[in-house]
Amino acid sequence: MTIYVGDNRQSLRRLPEKSVQVVVTSPPYWGLRDYGADGQIGLEQSPDAYVEELCQVFDEVWRVLKDDGTVWLNLGDSYASMRDSKVTPDSLRNGDGTKVAQGAANRNPKVLKEAGLKHKDLVGIPWRVAFALQARGWYLRSDIIWSKPNPMPESVRDRPTKSHEHIFLLTKNYKYYYDSEAIKEEAVDGLKNKRDVWPIQTKPFKGAHFAVYPPELVEPCVLAGSRIGDIVLDPFSGSGTTGVVAINNGRTYIGLELNPDYAQLSVDRIRDSTGVELKLE
Repeated sequence: MTIYVGDNRQSLRRLPEKSVQVVVTSPPYWGLRDYGADGQIGLEQSPDAYVEELCQVFDEVWRVLKDDGTVWLNLGDSYASMRDSKVTPDSLRNGDGTKVAQGAANRNPKVLKEAGLKHKDLVGIPWRVAFALQARGWYLRSDIIWSKPNPMPESVRDRPTKSHEHIFLLTKNYKYYYDSEAIKEEAVDGLKNKRDVWPIQTKPFKGAHFAVYPPELVEPCVLAGSRIGDIVLDPFSGSGTTGVVAINNGRTYIGLELNPDYAQLSVDRIRDSTGVELKLE
């Protein structure tokens, strides 16, 4: 079990073809944070550029994924903001409106306007990515809603507070491995098929990583998409949540991470949570 440090497109080329059973991942969202790493995804000038970067990653994922494998892709949305001469999403500003991410300062308002976006528009990033992957050959099998009972507070007064994100279930073929029995939900008269709205609370993380999805969100993806001993891949390993869940459920884990500090954070967290020491390459 290994975490590879570097550009994930290059790291993916080191993995054998059709060796991975399931991919569970949450890439950096467009225009949300600056992770301080050269070559990072998320600070592109336009939504189209961001979508293309992600599609290039998943072109490589296609090669390493087994024919009956699945991808579970968690994505959140963002808003366009054109309050000044440089385009910076509100999520990349401090409370006083100053910018906090230098990588966003090169955005050109003309580029976003050409993409059909206006000031305060919801960008629709998750569906832009989903449709682009579908056009590249992926089967788009489900849009799962991660409903957050404890969403991040927002000071907005002209729209509802955001309290959900998307998890897209993607496959290479129309037939694939999916263990519905492993994730059945409790019901009054027994069990029922897993629904596509998952109410799961966000949880704080004491480490240095900004964005950590809860293990409860990852576990159904791992259990439904793989068997004991199968390889679980996260091409955006971050703090290593996917690895913790995979290993605690008897799977093998491979993570890819651009930022060396986050890669070490993953190794340390996975060791502390599972007792397994991953290699760092």
